[in-house]
Amino acid sequence: MNQDGVVNEVAALTERIWRTDAASMLGALSRRLGDFDRAEEALSEAVAEALKRWPAEGVPASPTGWLVTTGWRKAIDRLRRDAAGHEKAVRAASEPPPEPGADDRLAMIFACCHPDLPEPAQIALTLYAAGGLTTAEIAAAFLVPLPTMAQRLSRAKRLLRERGIGFAPPQPHEYADRLQAVLAVLYLVFNEGYLSSGNSAQRRELAREGVELARQLADSLPREPEVAGLAALLELQQARVAARFDAQGRIVVLEQQDRRLWDGPAIQRALLRLREAVRLGRPGPCQTRAGIAAIHAVASSFGDTDWAGIRAMYDRLYALDPSPVVLLNRAVATRYAVGPAPALDEVEALENELPGYHLWHAARAELLAALDRPGDALASAERALELASNPAERELMTRRVAEFSR
Repeated sequence: MNQDGVVNEVAALTERIWRTDAASMLGALSRRLGDFDRAEEALSEAVAEALKRWPAEGVPASPTGWLVTTGWRKAIDRLRRDAAGHEKAVRAASEPPPEPGADDRLAMIFACCHPDLPEPAQIALTLYAAGGLTTAEIAAAFLVPLPTMAQRLSRAKRLLRERGIGFAPPQPHEYADRLQAVLAVLYLVFNEGYLSSGNSAQRRELAREGVELARQLADSLPREPEVAGLAALLELQQARVAARFDAQGRIVVLEQQDRRLWDGPAIQRALLRLREAVRLGRPGPCQTRAGIAAIHAVASSFGDTDWAGIRAMYDRLYALDPSPVVLLNRAVATRYAVGPAPALDEVEALENELPGYHLWHAARAELLAALDRPGDALASAERALELASNPAERELMTRRVAEFSR
């Protein structure tokens, strides 16, 4: 291989390492330095040095360890040049470099999802520091200008510093208070991509990143069934994504999806993960939602779906998460398990709780159409279109309005 080929290969390798190990590397350096910005600067310098040295010297046996050790030395050099940091540099120079591990990855994810951070900061920082995405990639995924996302990340990092959010691995007794916030952020990351148009490669990357982060968290916390439940839920949803959009990027509803496009091996892996979570004997909302997704995933056709089982699962979910949206989804299952008339009664009982929720109006439109009330169905579909903000969902409702208008 010529020199240019070697350089390109090393560049690709460092990019892969950053994507897979950014959280553990940044976590290890942040823990020892007590400062995310210093850790980030040091690691960036280490990557730059790797790009210079590895093509000539060869890739070290442990590239991740090399980057962290080099980053540690770079950080000490910076501290020495900083008069205020000289004493800290002297202490640090006598210590061995940190060794990145699963605990550091876990600590970084928990820090990024800290409840003291606003939601936009949590999501952006999680993708950057835990997911290894570049600022440009995150900006493209959220369809915002690069300077806007750079400012958002800068604010998030400043908040980490100002609010004294540490990078020590959380203790088991902290999980109860912090874990739900972490799971919520990872689900938001996934949904940012999953609910987007099928033609948006950048947005789809968010869904894949959400799945990967959930898997990493599940590997780090094997005794936490809700973490495994979330990973299984996202894996099951992602396994069906190839059938969810047509060639034009339009949503294909579940009833019309070509199930041959579903990823069978991925579904089986997710089902195994879910079974292992359930064996731990601590049910929760994520496991229950994954159970509902599993019933859909194992059905050979829409008509063979166990709708009564799904309806019963929504009853369990409501006991754990008493939300009107859960009852709305239960009503959809009622349509197929019992009939459209009782399902419409269930939907209309939620009118005062979900007046501005576009999916309430969309579900009502489908039930009214099933009951041969086309005028009322059209009015509900038009209202759903008015309220929908997601482009892919707006396109779907535009089609439904046209169909109900015939």
